[in-house]
Amino acid sequence: MTLKQTLIAIDELDNGSVNGEQVKKLFSSYPDVTFTVTKVTGEKGSTDFIKILIPGTNGKSSGGDAPTFGIVGRLGGIGARPSRIGLVSDADGAVAAVASALKLADMQTKGDKLKGDVIVTTHICPDAPTRPHEPVDFMDSPVDILAMNTHEVVPEMDAILSIDTTKGNRVINHKGIAISPTVKEGYILRVSEDLLRIMEMATGKFAVTFPVTMQDITPYGNDLYHINSILQPAVATDAPVVGVAVTAQSIVPGCGTGASHEVDIADAVRFAVEVAKEATNGTCAFYDAAEFDRITSLYGSMKILQTSGK
Repeated sequence: MTLKQTLIAIDELDNGSVNGEQVKKLFSSYPDVTFTVTKVTGEKGSTDFIKILIPGTNGKSSGGDAPTFGIVGRLGGIGARPSRIGLVSDADGAVAAVASALKLADMQTKGDKLKGDVIVTTHICPDAPTRPHEPVDFMDSPVDILAMNTHEVVPEMDAILSIDTTKGNRVINHKGIAISPTVKEGYILRVSEDLLRIMEMATGKFAVTFPVTMQDITPYGNDLYHINSILQPAVATDAPVVGVAVTAQSIVPGCGTGASHEVDIADAVRFAVEVAKEATNGTCAFYDAAEFDRITSLYGSMKILQTSGK
């Protein structure tokens, strides 16, 4: 059950003065969880990056060798104050990340500890700027994508789910969640069969996927169109990255308020938690390693797509 944690996270983040230290208090009753807050200031303001480590029974943080799983909540900001009042649609990634960490932390107190570590990262900014984008305006961020990836993509992560609101487009017309193909080292690979299986189990519905283009997996700032920042973590790591999009049937701007749907976010949280269980236990593969070796031997490295290009 993840709706409880989702509601707690929404209630905490829907606040004009919320910051990382305030979110940290939600985890004060979980002594095994490590919570780090880092305030970063950019040209357009500041934000608090948070990193939450939920240790596993055989996790690398305690000298073990179980895989480390990463959950990244991607967003520009949770609010666009003073131009918008309240929680914006773009906040769903942060809400899902905090709720996922709360659920995993609570599981530990009840004897359900995962084998490997889980690292959850996102950032808390209730007054982020907005910027023009087609077909609807985007939320902007007080810091650039390089700073985001520096604080949100942790080297220890062996596989990453990047959760992001993805409603401001015409290519996904489904309300709920959808997943992307796996992106690794500049390659867009096939959709993971394990993730499809887990998604159908966690939602009780047919799996839904969304298209990814070459532009989407290149870094921001190169004047190419990006559906949004959901796959920006893939430019900062060699680990496989899969986007988890919180979606809508209609086109919803990232800066729109009253557009965060608790049940849809809870689906993303439930999916992330179930993937965390299997990824840290070695029973969920984000990609076929042998096939990746084959494609790179045939066509070479595509890491140039992780850079700003020539």
